[in-house]
Amino acid sequence: VIAYLNTVGGQDELVFDGGSFIADKTGEIIVKGKQFEEEMIISEIVLDGYNPPSPPLANGGKGGFEEEVYKALVLGTRDYVIKNDFKQAVIGLSGGLDSSLVAAIAVDAIGKENVSGIFMPSPYTSKESREDAYELARSLGIKIIEAPISNIFEVYRESLKMEFKGLPDDKTEENLQARIRGNILMAFSNKFGWLVLTTGNKSEMSVGYATLYGDMAGGFAVIKDVPKTLAYELCKWKNSEEGRAVIPERVLWKEPSAELRPDQKDTDSLPPYPVLDPILKAYVEDDKSFEDILPSGCDIECTRKVIEMIDRSEYKRRQSPPGIKITPRAFGKDRRFPITNKYRSY
Repeated sequence: VIAYLNTVGGQDELVFDGGSFIADKTGEIIVKGKQFEEEMIISEIVLDGYNPPSPPLANGGKGGFEEEVYKALVLGTRDYVIKNDFKQAVIGLSGGLDSSLVAAIAVDAIGKENVSGIFMPSPYTSKESREDAYELARSLGIKIIEAPISNIFEVYRESLKMEFKGLPDDKTEENLQARIRGNILMAFSNKFGWLVLTTGNKSEMSVGYATLYGDMAGGFAVIKDVPKTLAYELCKWKNSEEGRAVIPERVLWKEPSAELRPDQKDTDSLPPYPVLDPILKAYVEDDKSFEDILPSGCDIECTRKVIEMIDRSEYKRRQSPPGIKITPRAFGKDRRFPITNKYRSY
């Protein structure tokens, strides 16, 4: 007889999923505990002979991949909040997929009464994003606070106009908006003791498609190890599980955009996520070289650009908050590369 005992709960970036079990000498599982929940399981074992086991308890079932990942994210978030003595969490709601997913996870982790969303429109925020952010808050039953940043943004521009005179707008002005939002979120955190949950996914963090001290500012990065393509699947699973559009349907099909400049799309800076994520998996999780990745059919220049972006973004990832590990190889302890590194494999 073998008794396998696993702890349940989150500790920083790790989540222990429970699922303890007892197996007989034939390898058949006699009884199995729940995943992601604490539970006492009891089974009688005959040691001086073999008796056919009783049917396994019904509570030991194993869910699908999306369900397991989602429950791991909920458990990891809940334990990080509670074990670090926070009572509530705050999220910057953009009307996009990532912030919607993080908000849903937070509600399942600590309850809707303990989650607040801050909607911070800029001159480039679309009408659809506003509608989707408010619809999400209504669907989840969370409080939403609107804190426009347009006036603050203009004050920044005015204070810098002499030094920037004659220079075109670029990522400087884009990052200013993200950092204004980060300041607002941290102000709510300081004033009310709320934990800021950041909303960046693994795809973005891999290639540095994030703003230091902007959308990266916060205390816990819930989906930092979740690729964008998986984030879509988790949202679809959540809606299916609830039997309703918890996450607004438009959020699932509209083109991703940071909305930091007119008509901006993620694909202006990155390959489409279904192209990007397989390269990231091969290079980051499977540790494949540039040459090993090429036979997979990825475009040479696209692959080279992605790998270069990953290598050059190490300094950003070092400054990101901790977040839940759900893939075989997450950034951080699983993958240690120096920031100052001139070696290139491409």
